[in-house]
Amino acid sequence: MSAFVALFPGQGSQAVGMGREFFDADAEAKRLFEEANKALGVDITKLCLEGPIEQLTLTENAQPAILLVSYIAFRLSGLTPGAGAGHSLGEYTALVAAGAIEFSDALRLVQKRGRYMQAAVPEGQGKMIAVLGPTVPEIEEVIKATAGGVKEIANINCPGQTVISGDVPGIDALSEALLKTGAKVIPLKVSAPFHCSLMKPAELQLAGDIENLAVSAPRFPVYANVTAKAVTTPQEIKSLLVQQVCSPVRWTESVEQMVKESGATTSVEFGSGGVLSNLMKRINKGVTRLEISDPASLEKTRGTLG
Repeated sequence: MSAFVALFPGQGSQAVGMGREFFDADAEAKRLFEEANKALGVDITKLCLEGPIEQLTLTENAQPAILLVSYIAFRLSGLTPGAGAGHSLGEYTALVAAGAIEFSDALRLVQKRGRYMQAAVPEGQGKMIAVLGPTVPEIEEVIKATAGGVKEIANINCPGQTVISGDVPGIDALSEALLKTGAKVIPLKVSAPFHCSLMKPAELQLAGDIENLAVSAPRFPVYANVTAKAVTTPQEIKSLLVQQVCSPVRWTESVEQMVKESGATTSVEFGSGGVLSNLMKRINKGVTRLEISDPASLEKTRGTLG
């Protein structure tokens, strides 16, 4: 079987009906959905399969729902990657897949994480934008030259795609300045300004929960968003999950390092949306991109990997 790296998506990949085919076709998938309902005290199965989208998209629901469906795809695949990484929330899924965190513990933790992040900034006061075109250093220059408000790099997704997070005055001023440089600026539909210093209250709350979390050494290398390096020890995992709340997601570097160090020629994205496979195309065109989001794509991926 050819070596591959595992990718686990973050918030924004949720969709009503995700996991439906797994639920209908597989007893193990049903059992995991039921386990998630019990762990969360919420009918997350109904939200995933039937919606409504407004409820599913709430951060405290979206985060455990995405983790659940991505982990089901991974678990049913029976595949073992050479390494793995997850985008923001997806880092938790990667750690569950690698056996570092128990499934139920991770579900409860990301539900709390979602609540804390949502509550950290009053609705309407935060904002995020995607910036297409300029390099990260070019964006940093514009940030330095633009007065007022909070505006910080949140996600470095792929060459030419960077996400900025902050408060409304800061992001509005930065958007205006970036548009003058010829950059394309896309406002994002998000409930809070993630991965910036405004999330400090959420980081402090989450730190207490993570301190009490049972963590083991991962069975395969998991690349952390904060450092773009593989984590190996439970204490390092805990520390970086806390830092991740306010730190930028260094996705481009994480993927580059993971592919280079693992020697993998293929990536498999577990879960709905295909967002990370699209980013992989921009980061490293030489990597074959596969996805598992339902039983049909699972069989196809297994067949391709040999």
